[in-house]
Amino acid sequence: MAGRSSVLSDDTLLSRLDLKLYTLERWLALLSGLAVFALMVLAVISVSGRNFLNQPLPGYVDWIQQAMPLIAFMGISYVQRDGAHIRMDMIVGQLKGRPLHAVELITTLAILLLMVLMVWGSWAHFSRSFDFAAPMWSRDSSFDIGLPLWPAKLLAPVAFFVLCLRLVLQVWGYARAFVEDAVRPVAVPLVEDAATQAAHEAEQMTGAD
Repeated sequence: MAGRSSVLSDDTLLSRLDLKLYTLERWLALLSGLAVFALMVLAVISVSGRNFLNQPLPGYVDWIQQAMPLIAFMGISYVQRDGAHIRMDMIVGQLKGRPLHAVELITTLAILLLMVLMVWGSWAHFSRSFDFAAPMWSRDSSFDIGLPLWPAKLLAPVAFFVLCLRLVLQVWGYARAFVEDAVRPVAVPLVEDAATQAAHEAEQMTGAD
C-alpha cells in the first residue's frame, strides 16, 4: 500500500501510544531519507572530483558503509505501522472479523519473536565492535579513512528495538480486536482492497485532503 495511512485512532491508551511512537518513527524515516540525500550529494562530489580534478572524494566507500544502516533499517518501523511492507495478502485479504484478527495476531507475534532475536544478535555484533579503551572507542574501522564502525553497528539494534515496540502495540491491537470482534480496530493497519488503495494513491497525487 502507498500513500495515506489506513490506521485508525481514538482516545484509548493504545491509540495514544501508537501516535506517540508514530512521531518517533516519522523522525527516523526522515533521518533515513536525509541519509539517502547525503549519499547522493557525496556521489556527485566524488564523480565531479574524479572527472575534473582527477581526485575522487576520499573515503566515499567508507561513508556509504556508515550510511547503509540508516538507509536500510531506520524506516522499517514507520512502514510496518502503516502496513506498507510488501506482503502476500491474497488469502488474508479474503478474511473478515475474528479469523482475520487471529491470523494477523499470529503472524505479528512470529515477526516480533524474530525481531527480538535480531535485537539480541545485532547488539552482540555492536558489543564486539565497541570498546571504551580503544581509540575512538572502536575495535574495528573502515578500510580507507579509518572511520569507527560501532556507530553504524549500533543503528541496527536501535532500529530493531523500535520495530519491536511497534510490533508489541500491533499485537495488543490485534488481540483487542479479536476479543471485541472489532470491525475497524485502532492502532493496526487495515486491510484494503486494490480499489481503495488506488483511490488513496489518486488522492495523494491530486493533493486531495
